[in-house]
Amino acid sequence: MDMFIRFHKEGFAILIAVGLFLLLLNVALRLLGSLYFWPVLVLSLIIYGLVAQFFRNPVRVIPVKDNQLVYAPADGRICVIEEVYEGEYFKDKRLQVSIFMSPLNVHVNRNPVSGLVRYFRYHPGKYLVAWHPKSSTENERTTVVYDTGAGQILMRQIAGAVAKRIKWYVKEGDQVEQGADMGFIKFGSRVDLFLPINTKIEVAMDQQVRGNLDVIAKFSN
Repeated sequence: MDMFIRFHKEGFAILIAVGLFLLLLNVALRLLGSLYFWPVLVLSLIIYGLVAQFFRNPVRVIPVKDNQLVYAPADGRICVIEEVYEGEYFKDKRLQVSIFMSPLNVHVNRNPVSGLVRYFRYHPGKYLVAWHPKSSTENERTTVVYDTGAGQILMRQIAGAVAKRIKWYVKEGDQVEQGADMGFIKFGSRVDLFLPINTKIEVAMDQQVRGNLDVIAKFSN
């Protein structure tokens, strides 16, 4: 259970705008003595609660910081575990692990390891549903390669059919810390990790994982 829940900066403007609109709507109905005041008030609270939960940013402290461990960079369901050819950066075979983020999940993205951002690219693209096999290469996305000093891993933020706003806070040359915020994807979306073939995978298909708390994989020595 997440403790000390806060809201992400990406949601501040939306939360204020939605809150003011709903407040003015309910005040107007109250002043007019409308019979719809109470139903609309209840509906307004539900709507605001849904918007607020989407932008929640719970404090997540990594249990053990260790660059031999690859922590989940996002909350969601494991939807892909397979050996694939990664053609953008590595141009060889890698283990792909993908996390599908539903609209009900926390949508903060975090650095799975510490190290140097060796490569970063933003790619405009399509908006196929996030679980579509081609979404990893055809949808709007970012590609980040982390160099831990002992190896490299690639992470992609992928926009889905609804998620059309990807935010990122890293660039090439940055030295980043494991567990720190690296970005945010609004609404349902997906995050891919591409790992060395000899990496030990610590999750299973359809498993629910939480960013910064669940270990996705362990590097082989």
